[in-house]
Amino acid sequence: MSDGWMSKAEAAASGVPAVPVLDVDAMLDSEKIIVCCGSGGVGKTTIAAALALRAAERGRRAVVLTIDPARRLAQSMGLSELDNNPREVVGVDCSAGGRLDAMMLDMKRTFDEIVLAHTTPDRARQLLDNPFYQSLSSSFAGTQEYMAMEKLGQLDATGNWDLIVVDTPPTRSALDFLDAPSRLGAFLDGRLLRLLLAPAKAGGKMYLKVVGVGLGMFGKVLTKLVGAQLLTDVSQFVAALETMFGGFRQRADQTYGLLGAPGTSFVVVAAPEAAALREASYFVDRLDADGMPLAGLVVNRVHPVSSAARGLTVERSLAAAETLGEHAEHPLAAAVLRIHAERVRLSARENRLRERFTSAHPDTSLVEVDALAGDVHDLDGLRTVGAALACDELLDRAG
Repeated sequence: MSDGWMSKAEAAASGVPAVPVLDVDAMLDSEKIIVCCGSGGVGKTTIAAALALRAAERGRRAVVLTIDPARRLAQSMGLSELDNNPREVVGVDCSAGGRLDAMMLDMKRTFDEIVLAHTTPDRARQLLDNPFYQSLSSSFAGTQEYMAMEKLGQLDATGNWDLIVVDTPPTRSALDFLDAPSRLGAFLDGRLLRLLLAPAKAGGKMYLKVVGVGLGMFGKVLTKLVGAQLLTDVSQFVAALETMFGGFRQRADQTYGLLGAPGTSFVVVAAPEAAALREASYFVDRLDADGMPLAGLVVNRVHPVSSAARGLTVERSLAAAETLGEHAEHPLAAAVLRIHAERVRLSARENRLRERFTSAHPDTSLVEVDALAGDVHDLDGLRTVGAALACDELLDRAG
């Protein structure tokens, strides 16, 4: 088993099937939407920003939408802040005719925009002032994922950009992202909320009587558990939102269709760690099951061993370090050899994990990005990541 990826020439010579390489530049030049997904903590935000920047400097009008609460994207792009409106990124090389904008999802503001756009002013005010709506639009499970898709649909509808790059929420499950449009639409169109609509229609003074008679024991128990005021807020919320039920369902279907349409590609991002690659495998399987267009996998923050150091194995490094350590005049050389031995061990472990993934998904294109010495905090750092993503071939690594 190899300790690293082989070049195409090596693979052909050895008879071992080469790992398909993700052609990042071809994707950036042709796609309209790129969705970066994966578990949290794998550098998904950085990869999304690097892709958008590279596309812009190749001549495309690009916008990157992030849902990352750490706000690293704003810092890396030299922006003081990001909000729900796209902001132009200064310092991008626009000589090829491109442009880069960036924004961060504000899920409550996006929800408010939907309400204002799809109902009357009076009904909108009732909704926006309703305590249950304020809670739902800020913290209800699935709302963030749904609003990310709503914002994607809004950006696509404007026609202002050639490419939209989406940095998905830091969720551990692909289900949360892919199911969000239909799940929130189903909630807002659900039978329970339809039942709760009845008290509001009966009028405020009749509320408790309607709950007791119309909903029977269920209503009485529910009132004791959550309180009459909350049920009042919920029922009034549903009454105000009733005219929008069909709109939520329709937009959910449209957004889901957009994800699978020609011109959209999913990029799964993972770190060379067991848990992250298990999540990546799950994402790939789920995307395949749903018929979503998978471009490939980015393995981020890998630790390769250079070609020059291939012959210096763990055993030889430690043996040499022990020998040098016996001589007080060579402590630094001994320390470097021990560090090298640990690096070789780490690289071999990462390669075994990646080979396990490629064995399970032999047709999934892949590209690697080496771990950098420090955090990416500016456009030059993003350019470095983008250049690594766009390599024509995987590097010939330690074998």
